[in-house]
Amino acid sequence: MPGLRVAVVGAGSWGTTVASLASRNVPSTIVWARRPDLAEEIRVERTNSRYLPGFRLSPKLEATADLEEACRDADAVVMGVPSHGFREVLTAAAPHIRPSVPVVSLTKGFEQGSLDRMSEVIAEVLPGHPVAVLTGPNLAREIIAGYAAGALVAAADERIAGELQKVFNSGLFRVYTGSDVCGAEVAGALKNVIAIASGMADGVGVGDNTRALVITRGLAELSRLGTAMGGRPETFAGLAGMGDLMATCISPQSRNRHVGEELGRGRAIGEITAEMNMVAEGVKTCKVVMELATRHGVEMPIAREVYKVVYEGSSAMAAYRGLIRHAAGTEADIA
Repeated sequence: MPGLRVAVVGAGSWGTTVASLASRNVPSTIVWARRPDLAEEIRVERTNSRYLPGFRLSPKLEATADLEEACRDADAVVMGVPSHGFREVLTAAAPHIRPSVPVVSLTKGFEQGSLDRMSEVIAEVLPGHPVAVLTGPNLAREIIAGYAAGALVAAADERIAGELQKVFNSGLFRVYTGSDVCGAEVAGALKNVIAIASGMADGVGVGDNTRALVITRGLAELSRLGTAMGGRPETFAGLAGMGDLMATCISPQSRNRHVGEELGRGRAIGEITAEMNMVAEGVKTCKVVMELATRHGVEMPIAREVYKVVYEGSSAMAAYRGLIRHAAGTEADIA
């Protein structure tokens, strides 16, 4: 891919990992870090001790704290910024992004207030730019360590998806292409809410059978809302849906599962999030999901119980008592 330059905006664990992967495939990859000291560490030491302690990054990876420097020559811009800061950072970067450059979202969440998906934010801030999403069961530390993993890059233009596949596909990190941007984004956002519910199961000690029940019902729940929003059913059975849901619900590395587990132990949400140095998107997403469920007329009992624990002071044990009171119907109607 001669001359191709990729900019990754956001130097958290996943943004840094994606930047390090891309640097193996393209001549120039630069990652933007908000903090100058972190940019210098990545550039000089080839480490990111805050978000990826103990791992070495690609020697080809560049880094900067200057947003213009990161974006002005980029042939593809990858946004690795949490949903609550996504629009602000993209708006600041927009004057420095050349026309028609593809913009790829790594963010698994919705914008509060507008309820927009990140691809919709990109389309509004940068109209006319191709938009794509990179998503799937992607725990950053395992991927940077070289474990086998898979991801989906989805873009409405399958040619763009194919070109981006070449940027991100690396060794045992296999990237597949698709065109269902909506389904991929909804699945990535909603699975974080189900992961909080799964973590609460561990925290309250209800057992693996109950946790499996919640994960399975959660998949049906996110699929229902996802298809109502325009996603395709097959997306929710793939890497973006079931794959990401499983990894996020069962891995000790999952931030959202960790939040749920601590809630299950009786801790307050403010206390839990205050001690975390990375964002657990499911905390904000569960509020947006309830608004979306109302808008689309979709029942989401698991998301509703998570919302009540996070925002209304209900307990995790009360949430699980509420779930098991639901009468069993047919599996096709599972909620």
